Amino acid sequence: MRDGMNLCMHELFRNRKRLYHEVPRWVKDGAVFFITINTRPREVNQLCHPEMSDTIRESIAFRIQSGAWWPERILLMPDHLHGLIAFNRNLKMKQIVEQWKRYLAFQLSIQWQKNFFDHRIRSVREFHLKSEYIAQNPVRKGLVSNPKDWPYSWSGWDLV
Repeated sequence: MRDGMNLCMHELFRNRKRLYHEVPRWVKDGAVFFITINTRPREVNQLCHPEMSDTIRESIAFRIQSGAWWPERILLMPDHLHGLIAFNRNLKMKQIVEQWKRYLAFQLSIQWQKNFFDHRIRSVREFHLKSEYIAQNPVRKGLVSNPKDWPYSWSGWDLV
């Protein structure tokens, strides 16, 4: 059954032409979203360099201070990033992410894939599962043996 459901979901997403990234009005203020943003081409390290990560950290901090978002967690991988982020209710998630990507592309010559993935976190359990998934990403890829050793992971509290 699960494989059939995954196949059905795959077909649904494969045929979908556009990701809207709009937060419905009924979603509570402060909702957290799991996001993934990929670089292109994949398998090329564009994000995990100390000199680049400083600029990325500063740009995340700037958006916190401007009130655009609050990152519960952001983790850079060589060719993508994951985040658990609450976006300002009065701004559009898509515009916030696209402007940030544009800024980093200009400042650091990062080549991003078009668009990004988002999923609204619906429970505390799901939040913890996604947070652990994010933390374990560099371990799964063999980059570190302990997630605490990965230098490219921050929360909003690390940046303010």
